[in-house]
Amino acid sequence: VIPAYNEEANIVKVVNGIVKNYPQYDYVVVNDGSRDKTAAICREHGFRLIDLPVNLGLAGAFQTGLRYAAENGGTMTMQKGLKLGYLAQQGQVGEGRTVLEELESGADIVIGSRFLTVKKPKSLRMLGSYIISWSIRLTTGRAICDPTSGMRLFNRAMVEEFAQNLNYGPEPDTISY
Repeated sequence: VIPAYNEEANIVKVVNGIVKNYPQYDYVVVNDGSRDKTAAICREHGFRLIDLPVNLGLAGAFQTGLRYAAENGGTMTMQKGLKLGYLAQQGQVGEGRTVLEELESGADIVIGSRFLTVKKPKSLRMLGSYIISWSIRLTTGRAICDPTSGMRLFNRAMVEEFAQNLNYGPEPDTISY
């Protein structure tokens, strides 16, 4: 699943990289209401495309892709992020084998990390990532060094679960106003 919002500069390189390196896998670009030429470029290149008429945000675009996978018999789903083209620039397309091996060993969800071999930069942009990592470790005891990674792999059970039930917020009758 490749959620894309205003990614006309990166979409061809990323999709072609996936098709070239992993021809055995299906993919879908979910154009999240882009205002640029992302959808038109996908059509020109014959890319598998779901073109959302409005911007749903990353979660909505990803859930759309999960529904596509669930309805088309996908046995697993990988989310590939595109923001600022970091995938195309850092060559993360080739990391798929590592996360795939981890999933095949029995994990339900695998999150690829940009920071296993490179130290996470100290910046305001990474502050949120540090806080999320700390919160996950505090509540689960598990260390996730890159919780905002754009590379996540889900097994079939998780595809089915998140395709229908992505919103895990409080029940409406428990919210106080």
